[in-house]
Amino acid sequence: MDPDAARELKARILERLPTAVEARSTAGERDAPWPWVAVGLGAGRTGARVAVRLQRDADRALLPDLGRAAAEEVDVEVIGPVHALTSPTDLRRRTRPLRPGLSVAHEAVSAGTLGGFVRTPSGLAMLSNNHVLAASNSAFPGDAVRQPGPADGGGSADRVATLTAFQPMVAGVNLVDAAVALLDADVPATPGDLPGGPLLGAVPGSLDVDPDEAVEKVGRTTGHTRGRITAVEVDGVAVQYDEAVYRFDDQIEIEGRGGPFSAGGDSGSVIWRSRDRAPVALLFAGSETGGSAGTGVTFANPLATVLAVLGVEWCPDL
Repeated sequence: MDPDAARELKARILERLPTAVEARSTAGERDAPWPWVAVGLGAGRTGARVAVRLQRDADRALLPDLGRAAAEEVDVEVIGPVHALTSPTDLRRRTRPLRPGLSVAHEAVSAGTLGGFVRTPSGLAMLSNNHVLAASNSAFPGDAVRQPGPADGGGSADRVATLTAFQPMVAGVNLVDAAVALLDADVPATPGDLPGGPLLGAVPGSLDVDPDEAVEKVGRTTGHTRGRITAVEVDGVAVQYDEAVYRFDDQIEIEGRGGPFSAGGDSGSVIWRSRDRAPVALLFAGSETGGSAGTGVTFANPLATVLAVLGVEWCPDL
């Protein structure tokens, strides 16, 4: 299917979902009003396909009748619940200089991952998720960030940065789960210290990331892993955080190669394209089931969107 035709079919599915979902939602359920239906663009044998992801098999009943021809262009998969990856290598211990992949977190959070470094008007800052550096909206600019995170033994003496800015997550549609923390003046960092060297490619827009693209990341829990993008422009990703379910649109879905691409504690990792080492996405959530190998899928924000929303510039090396 032509990509534009796939986008039209995706739009048809999304347009027909709300009525069905609202009719099936039960008062008090944490799922409502869009329970567990995400729709994006995937790769088919002869072009693009529409990728539909469900968290419960029963939610198949929510999908509209598109007709036989259109249904053949839709890949429906049950991936189970999607959670923010914050639960408790060498990446977990106290490390200086700071580098991508290390355990970091707000003092009220268990542990996540230092994804990379960005330039702000005030200086060099680390990039990770809102739910890692800003405790899912509950922190304040000026709060301390520790390395390692508290779950890995980080205490008050392990302060390395100050929360500078984060994009609040809201009850409506979200695009990113992202935050930055300005490094303390006496804390050294080596932004380019990643497997294979610095990420020197230009930061592309989301349309430059295609299904079947080979990607990599380094994260606090699973270390250096490889995978492939299985869907882009995914709308309606419902992510379970400790305090609420938040919906995300225009996300990237990734499967691991030879095992899971990520696990709890990898949130905040920056994902790069294998072919040119261009940073493309910020990892923030995933499931434990689904995917071609049944080991789960990972979701990530397009990095170009993250940088634009936060008003910062990617820093590949000093």
